[in-house]
Amino acid sequence: MLVFNAGSSTLKASIVGATTAGHPVPPPLAALTIEWGNDASRDAAVAAGVDSALAGLRDLGADPADCVAVAHRVVHGGDRFREPVLLDDAAIVAIEAMASLAPLHNPVATAAIRAARERLSSAPHVAAFDTAFHAALPESAWRYPLPAEWASWGIRRYGFHGLSVEWSVERAAVLLGRPAGDLALVVAHLGSGCSVTAVDGGRSVATSMGMTPLEGLMMGTRAGSVDPGILLAVLRDGRRTLGALAEDLDHRSGLLGVSGSAAGMRELEISAGGGDERAALAIAMFVDRAAAGIAAAATALPRLDALVFTGGIGEHARDVLAAIVRRLRVLAVPPITGDGREDPGADTVLADAGRRGVPVVLRVRAREDVVVARAALRLAVPGHPSGG
Repeated sequence: MLVFNAGSSTLKASIVGATTAGHPVPPPLAALTIEWGNDASRDAAVAAGVDSALAGLRDLGADPADCVAVAHRVVHGGDRFREPVLLDDAAIVAIEAMASLAPLHNPVATAAIRAARERLSSAPHVAAFDTAFHAALPESAWRYPLPAEWASWGIRRYGFHGLSVEWSVERAAVLLGRPAGDLALVVAHLGSGCSVTAVDGGRSVATSMGMTPLEGLMMGTRAGSVDPGILLAVLRDGRRTLGALAEDLDHRSGLLGVSGSAAGMRELEISAGGGDERAALAIAMFVDRAAAGIAAAATALPRLDALVFTGGIGEHARDVLAAIVRRLRVLAVPPITGDGREDPGADTVLADAGRRGVPVVLRVRAREDVVVARAALRLAVPGHPSGG
């Protein structure tokens, strides 16, 4: 399967072989990332990115034309798309209609889908949605404490990073040697976007992102949760227009807003190590908010068997993870110790006190491509043994 993950600044493309849940997963047959910077909102830039990705995969020795299906990660499925779907014109229009709920992601995804369908028209195309994993959230978790009619307008918590969480749950079960249905986990996806999800018996029961990917933890350029009164105030007094406010919250806040220099954790750690006080403050605030979000998610569980870190920061920023875990002593989470020389590309146990009832800390490499590819195989090749 050919998998496209169209983000707000990059297009990740990979060719993935068929795998079955619970079995070893090989690396992609070929994979690359196309950077498209701030021009991703333009269809022409996305189409050029798709062309570059297809050519690059061929150069790596994997021809996209040989794939049995093309799978696309889509961030927001709203109320309509609670499962993966075979893509036709009507489905693409419906995904486009939800652009206001994920303005950095859905328009780019649909532009990539249209370009890919034009270039690979003989293969079936499938979309898998980040929101789908959270579709069964209990009403107490998805409903906001707002006037009742607001819920009828579709204003509710949808949650995101579901494909990453689904993969993390599968890998946690393997690392712990226990069925996923027996586990109570908090999965912290920490990257340019950040969220925490409480998973009880394989089901999402609480998650930090909301109707849009703006709510919750502090992120690379997104603020996460802030006092809504602040937003009303800057609109009321004319300091910000609606458009300028949206730009600030999406692109000028979070780690970038506090540090004034960078949205990437690696760059901030280097700057902080060199004495940059604003970079150090941004990291400290990120740690505080991540720990608070993890602790809050844990309250939705009957117990905490494991804390799972994933995403770019979750995979590579070991010192940041250690700082977050130190803030979670109240939950009996053991500290991350050791010299940090373990393979950064391997799923591993970062902390295990070896005592019954004490959570384990895991690190899992994000592989949404595998989850998306399996969804495509189930729909495009019904009955295939590797699609489950």
